Amino acid sequence: MEWWEITGIKRKTTLLIAKAEKKVAGQHREIDANALHNQAKVLESFKSEKISEDCFHSNEGYGYHDRGRDKLENLFSRIFNGEDSIVRPHFVSGTHTLFTCLRGLLRPGERLLSLSGMPYDTLRRAIIGPEETDQGSYSGKNISSLREWNISFAQVETAKVLQLENYKDLITLLKAPTKVVFIQRSRGYNPFRQALTVSEIARLAAIVRRYNRDAIILVDNCYGEFVEREEPLAGGGADLIAGSLIKNPGGGLAPAGGYITGRKKYISLISEAFSAPGLGKDLGAFIQNKRLYFQGLFMAPQLVAESLKGAVTIAAALEEAGYSVSPRYDEKRGDLVQTVRLKNKEELELFCSAVQQASPVNAHFQPVAGATPGYADPLYMAAGTFVQGSSSEFSADAPLREPYTLYIQGGLSYNHVILGLACLLDVIIN
Repeated sequence: MEWWEITGIKRKTTLLIAKAEKKVAGQHREIDANALHNQAKVLESFKSEKISEDCFHSNEGYGYHDRGRDKLENLFSRIFNGEDSIVRPHFVSGTHTLFTCLRGLLRPGERLLSLSGMPYDTLRRAIIGPEETDQGSYSGKNISSLREWNISFAQVETAKVLQLENYKDLITLLKAPTKVVFIQRSRGYNPFRQALTVSEIARLAAIVRRYNRDAIILVDNCYGEFVEREEPLAGGGADLIAGSLIKNPGGGLAPAGGYITGRKKYISLISEAFSAPGLGKDLGAFIQNKRLYFQGLFMAPQLVAESLKGAVTIAAALEEAGYSVSPRYDEKRGDLVQTVRLKNKEELELFCSAVQQASPVNAHFQPVAGATPGYADPLYMAAGTFVQGSSSEFSADAPLREPYTLYIQGGLSYNHVILGLACLLDVIIN
């Protein structure tokens, strides 16, 4: 039997996928070349740090003198070109990781400036508090947001930054009391903005440095790790990057956590917010067996390549089927997220159901839009993943709001992404 016969997929669907794969062969070769470059970089870092089996052992209590934890943080510093890092399972999400950075760096009276527009829902609430229209569990007052601590916030859309560069408004925003400049690499749940490449981040950083050399440039690197050969610290002019370990750098194996890496003096400040003043990053028991974190990091370049190849094939196939996608299959990518524009709520539900049915876990469940902490709108999450909510595994999600847009990401293997794509195409092709 052929694979489509095993899964009950229409032959017409397989022909469309084969056509898409032929179209994207050049993109696949480029992705593989980048993956080899990044894998070499990761391997040499492991060898330089002299990683050994005793680095994997768990630690209890206060977590003093955890050799494996220190080695893991050294690896992140080497691979991402940082001076120091905090890599811990204690971060509950990417938002928690980024907010820890902001709490450590900002003081009352100072300003946070975003050069990538309004941050995504959960981080926006942490910065400015909920809006009056929010229906989620956090509606009400500022509830410990940065605004409540008299830290102001301003934002400029990325597309306007270069246009406004010589205008007084942007120059004014870049100067005091601006202390931290935030750049979000991925698009979040914004269907109208593209993910930023490292070169685009570098252009933004150069403008910041022209008008405020002391500003701290923090990049939300979620979904972007290992997509290109350079990271924002090496080629993008950033001071700090941060992200989630259940996305790219966890390699599909890390069970929880987040990372922050960059300039040592800023990591020191952030570490006081991570634990408590005077304690810094010397404490924090890494109770889990750390092998999954080391192995996940080692496998991350290959996982990202598999996900990226899947994303470009999805883009080509869905475009062939008549859907509007972003980015297109041959566009430069700054992250591994693929979006598809849908007509209505019913079509969104249909696509999510197809992705869920192609999952190794909970494939028999039907996704429904529901309230999710930190989000104003009900959220669809089609994610039958081994690690709950892991975006490094093939999954799709979407807020229930117009324009109806599905965000597809991840994939432990290219073959799984193709099986998921086949399931999705099968429900829309007559």
